[in-house]
Amino acid sequence: MTKSTHWLVIVGSLTIIGLLPIPATSGEVLRMAHDVGSGGLSNLDPIDKGRVLQITEKTMNRLIRPNAEGRPSPDLAKSWSTNEDGTVWTLNLRNDVRFHDGTTFDADDVVYSLNRILDPQRDSPARSVIEMVKSVHAKDKTTVKLTLHATFADLPLQLMDARLRMIPEGSDDTIAKTGIGTGPFKISKFDADGITVLEANEDYWEGAPKLNRIELIGIPDSNTRLQAFLAGQLDMERGVKPLMRRALLRSDRYVVQDIPTGNWSGLVFRTDVAPFDDVRVRRALRLVVDREEMLKLALDGGGIISCDTPVAPNDQYRGEQNCPQDIEQAKALLAEAGYPDGLTIKLHVAPIDGIWSSMAVVFQQQAAKAGIKVKIVNAAADGYWSEVWMKKDMFATSWGERPAHQALSEAFSSEAKWNESYLSDHNFDFALERAQAELDFYDRKQAYIEVQDYLAQISGTLIPFHRSQLVALSPRVKNVPAVKSDRIMWHEVDVVDEGS
Repeated sequence: MTKSTHWLVIVGSLTIIGLLPIPATSGEVLRMAHDVGSGGLSNLDPIDKGRVLQITEKTMNRLIRPNAEGRPSPDLAKSWSTNEDGTVWTLNLRNDVRFHDGTTFDADDVVYSLNRILDPQRDSPARSVIEMVKSVHAKDKTTVKLTLHATFADLPLQLMDARLRMIPEGSDDTIAKTGIGTGPFKISKFDADGITVLEANEDYWEGAPKLNRIELIGIPDSNTRLQAFLAGQLDMERGVKPLMRRALLRSDRYVVQDIPTGNWSGLVFRTDVAPFDDVRVRRALRLVVDREEMLKLALDGGGIISCDTPVAPNDQYRGEQNCPQDIEQAKALLAEAGYPDGLTIKLHVAPIDGIWSSMAVVFQQQAAKAGIKVKIVNAAADGYWSEVWMKKDMFATSWGERPAHQALSEAFSSEAKWNESYLSDHNFDFALERAQAELDFYDRKQAYIEVQDYLAQISGTLIPFHRSQLVALSPRVKNVPAVKSDRIMWHEVDVVDEGS
């Protein structure tokens, strides 16, 4: 039994023996969980690989955030504008915001936060999100000027990234432990393996939160998280397995939200190691997949087919593609690559994501038709992101929704920190740069579609579908709209006990 699950033992499908070693939930406390995916590297630095997003989204603000429809909306920047060629952007900041330690938020904090991300010595994964920014300058306490290397018409979309949170100037050495931000909740106790306690920030600039406290419990395994929710130990679970949809909907004990998203889970073949360094092998591995069947079996149909594009189905730059299963072509490509009798590969998965195992089994069965033997290796959930992801030759992955350029660049650009398939294709890089520099919307859209079409031919990543997010809530939880987590106004969330 792992350190992070010492408080709980599963027996049967709905029974949990051993309650949380904390007082019973009151009407002013919300309990959630996170997956401890970074193990001992987990921390509160929003741009670090080990950041716990479920915490930082509640304690820190961005300059620009997505509204319920996903469009850029004011956060710490109340407005923004650009020059005619889209190379200089000006952000106008709020002047009534304070950090949790009482210090005033101003333009110097923005300059510090963004330059910290851009620092090549830090090598943050978030750097690729704003790599188009050449310099950041504070014109005065409430005005920041961003000068870009070249035209970029969609900068506000980039600034919505969930990691681009503003932190106090000079907090580089302490932010991973303190988590100081301007958000509606502040850190009372941080324990990634146990229970992290967030207290309401009564001075929050949008108004005092309705909750007194949020408790986030580290539970690596998705099945265990669901069991804790079903037993009443959690008030919300935002990663319910799709196969549980029907069972939950049949009960009046839960509120179920089925949220279409650009989130995707996939299988990664590292393009820098054999046999995946051969593009013909990579294409064959994608051609063996019957995506409709995989969607049905892995997600109970809760998603939208993707032909290996990470761009969300509702994104303005999404391209239309067709990718039917073709076993004979897959066999032919394998023969050309020197594998006429097929090949054997190892696929690493973990119970962090509830559908990885089912995806792996479906892929194993479909690939066998082309002579590909897939050996599934079950890894531990705790530490998966630090010990398996980007380390093994083939592994499962999951990504949250991102704007088109970010989705394409962050996972596939040659120099991207999170280029998990180690793809290095200069034609792809050039096409992506050309798309971002196009000022005309329709020409820019066509350029991004061409990028996606090209990626579908060379990619080392199988993206079979974009998934709906299944969220389960206790009926006592109020003011949580059916939207992605980073669009929730956490200061408005409330819990109301029955009879109150």
